[in-house]
Amino acid sequence: MTILGWIIVGLIAGALAKMVVPGEGPGGIIGDIIVGIVGAFIGGWVFNFFGHTGVTGFNIGSIVVAFIGSVLLLFILRMLTSRRSAV
Repeated sequence: MTILGWIIVGLIAGALAKMVVPGEGPGGIIGDIIVGIVGAFIGGWVFNFFGHTGVTGFNIGSIVVAFIGSVLLLFILRMLTSRRSAV
């Protein structure tokens, strides 16, 4: 898959994940693309770990895998960067 394909899948997955996960996103649209691309790698690794195919190209299955990875990554980022007030 070309770098342009990864960016497009990452953009779609990052935008969808940002709609699902509440809170402020890291870095706006560029952050969404980065989270989407990294999420595609995470989703592909998780799916391969369980014996399924990961990101294989620009198709619905790859977007779903990248979306799941992006949601996981956003939840982790939100947990690590959430501000908790000391009362």
